[in-house]
Amino acid sequence: MNRRRPQKRSSDCEPQHPAQREWPKGRKLPWPSLAFASCYVYSPRAPGAVCEASRQLCARLKASDPQWLPRYAGVVYRASLCDPQLANLFGGAAVLVPVPGSATGKSASWPASQLALALREIGLVQQVWKGLRRDSTVTKSATARASERPTVREHYESFAVEHPLPAIHKILLVDDVITKGRTLLAAAARLQEQFPHADVRAFALIRTLGFVPRVDQLAETCHGVVRWAGGDARREP
Repeated sequence: MNRRRPQKRSSDCEPQHPAQREWPKGRKLPWPSLAFASCYVYSPRAPGAVCEASRQLCARLKASDPQWLPRYAGVVYRASLCDPQLANLFGGAAVLVPVPGSATGKSASWPASQLALALREIGLVQQVWKGLRRDSTVTKSATARASERPTVREHYESFAVEHPLPAIHKILLVDDVITKGRTLLAAAARLQEQFPHADVRAFALIRTLGFVPRVDQLAETCHGVVRWAGGDARREP
């Protein structure tokens, strides 16, 4: 006698991670991929002197350290002199748009904003435009567990564009650290709505490495892409 196997009820299934069910079915993310570059690497947990130095670097950047920030901007400038792809990222009358922090409102110590200003002071670009803002606060990724970090959709819905410029042809989003790339992908999607014909790319000073056993050097220019894949942001590399 053949017996039908009982079907799983939805209540029996393991819950999906919020990032995997976040976007409405049948609706495409407005900006499905984003090219990015970075100049430093950071390891949150790996042992060793270089990894410890990477954590100090990240802490100084988060604190907008006035002694170190111009030095980091100088490293980016010198890297652009021997990396045509990096030079092109900042060239062509690019407008730097710093990515807001997790909270609403603006602060003088806003890391991405201070980094963008340092990059302008070093001569990489001429214009910084703080037109992207947070309309609602999201959980701070740096101090949250992986399962509690904001999804792409949460970032997207928290962003708004204020006082848009008449025309922007090339936008370079600037952030301090890129991990999975959810924040940058959401910010690019929001800006693309306002400037549908603009070339939107991203730069983060530091690229977070996952569970690596060691890091050999801090300065490491990287060109990659963040894609919308499998219901979440996926950074390559």
